[in-house]
Formats: sequence, structure tokens, C-alpha cells
Amino acid sequence: MGEGKEFEHYKFVADKGQNPLRVDRYLQNFVEFSTRSKIQQAVKAGNVRVNDSVVKSNYKVKGNDVVTVVYDFPQEKNELLPQDIPINIMYEDNDLLIVNKEAGMVVHPGFGNYDGTLVNALAFHFQNLPNMGEEDRPGLVHRIDKNTSGILVIAKTERSMTTLAKKFEDRDLNRKYIALVWGDVKQEEGTITGHIGRSLKNRKIMDVFPDGEYGKHAVSHYKVLERFGYTTLIECKLETGRTHQIRAHFKFIGHPLFNDEEYGGDRILKGTTFTKYKQFVHNCFKICDRQALHAKSLGFAHPTTNKEVLFDSDLAEDMQLLIEKWRKYANHQQL
Repeated sequence: MGEGKEFEHYKFVADKGQNPLRVDRYLQNFVEFSTRSKIQQAVKAGNVRVNDSVVKSNYKVKGNDVVTVVYDFPQEKNELLPQDIPINIMYEDNDLLIVNKEAGMVVHPGFGNYDGTLVNALAFHFQNLPNMGEEDRPGLVHRIDKNTSGILVIAKTERSMTTLAKKFEDRDLNRKYIALVWGDVKQEEGTITGHIGRSLKNRKIMDVFPDGEYGKHAVSHYKVLERFGYTTLIECKLETGRTHQIRAHFKFIGHPLFNDEEYGGDRILKGTTFTKYKQFVHNCFKICDRQALHAKSLGFAHPTTNKEVLFDSDLAEDMQLLIEKWRKYANHQQL
């Protein structure tokens, strides 16, 4: 390994019930943003080990195996590249920005996404944005998933970053999301409680651990906005802010988000066996080709004035079209 290079290290202990699985496929399941080619490069470099022995790609991981992998970062990893990417700025003052992020944009550079992110765009449009700790993520106080659209707050000063970060840590803010989920959610309002942590079988997703034996405490409150028979439009208010919280919580209660590939919502889960219905759903998948989730609003006490502010965003166009299509379908079924 060359001197001065940076590396990303991963270590996993296979579940005792792990069925034999090729180590390259095992790592694809467990390392976020990993690719087959990247794993093959690590294998060829002798950087994939099982029980401290170098292995080839076809090694079968078994229960209790200790799997380690080391990836070397590309040279540009440490260089934040400012890029002239348009940003939808809803509000700006001397302390903060409110951005309405489009679906498909990664929030910050990381493994597998070194440019084209919101942070690359911020670095181009704004100079001297503060950093949280030593991370090269100027202005970033929080984040939302790549394929989630909606509101983000960006800090423009050290003071506002410190103040806003504490609000997120203390849950001293108001965050609401809109989501379309599979199935007819029974209760008009409800609360989902369950620790959230990395899945023990697939490190790319999160699981709910209701007994609290793993993960972090997470609470999501929801209310039904509209029912379409086989899907339900809900508003979700977060009490905590865990990774993939809404996606994991609604899968846990049997209502995965519509077209959420990672959480099983990208196939027909409710409805009829009629060919026309299947075609209708597949057309819906094409209209909104990502999880149907939008960060709708964000409210907090302004870091300088201490006055309560509330920012609300329009639903992303693909979600608007999706909801209207389901609404027409539901109305037609009632005729």
C-alpha cells in the first residue's frame, strides 16, 4: 500500500446462520456504494481477508467468519471539487440557506460518489462555508437520502452551524415528510417506535430492532392524508433522525414506501392480479422511479433572531404526478 494514500476499512463477522455465499457477493451486500469491480480490485490486491487469510473472490463466507476488506481511495478523494450545479434555494439570509433538493442528488461526497453532490455545488456557489469537525462537508448540518427529495438547511456561519447542529441533536425542531406507502394503513394516526440499526444481513439497509437490543432509539409519528385502496398517502413527523428512519419503520409495520427498491417496495405488494392493474402499477413505477418520499417542511428557532421559522416545499413533480395517478385510479374504482 503506497505511502500517503488513504484507505477505507471494513470488518464484518458473519452471522452464525449465514448460508455459504461468495465473498464478493457478501461484500456487495454489506458495503454501502460498493461495486463488483471495486471488490475485484481489492481481491487482486490481496486486500480481502477471511479469518486473517487472503482469499479469492470465489471463497464462500460461512457462519462466524471474520471478513475484512480495505479499499484505497482515488487521489481526488481529499480534494473537494467545486462544481457549477444548479441549486434550488428557497430562502437565504446571512446565517443559513434553505435548499429544496431534487431526487437523485447525493448530499455529500463519499465512497462511490466523489462529485456531482450538493456539497460540490455549495462549494462552487458559496465560499467559506463552515465545516462540522474535520469533515469536508461545508455548510452541511444534516442530510437526506439520494433518492429523497425536499428540504435541507445549510449553515453559512460557524455560529449557525453549531446552533443548528445542537437543535438536530436535541430534536428541537419540526420535520415533516410526505410518503406514499403500500397498503391501506389501518389507523388514521399512529406512532412507530423501534430501535434502528444496520441490517445484520445487508449492510446497505437499516432494520428495526423492537426489543432495543441493537441500533438507536427511533420514533416516527404519522397521519393518513389520503387513501387510494392499495396505497396510502401519509404525513410523517420525525421525533428522531436516524438513517432511513421512515423507510425502515414503514417496512417494519408492513407498509414499505412505494417503489423503494432497497426496502422491497419496488414490486406489486397490494392489489389485483388483473393485467391492466399490473400495467398501471408499472407505469406508476416509471413516473416516480425512486422511493416516494419528500422532506416537506422544516421548522426551528432561527439561530440569530431565535424567532420560530417554518419552511415548506412543494412536492417534487414526480410525486405529484404519481399521487394524481393513484387518486384517479381510486376514484374510478369507486364509480
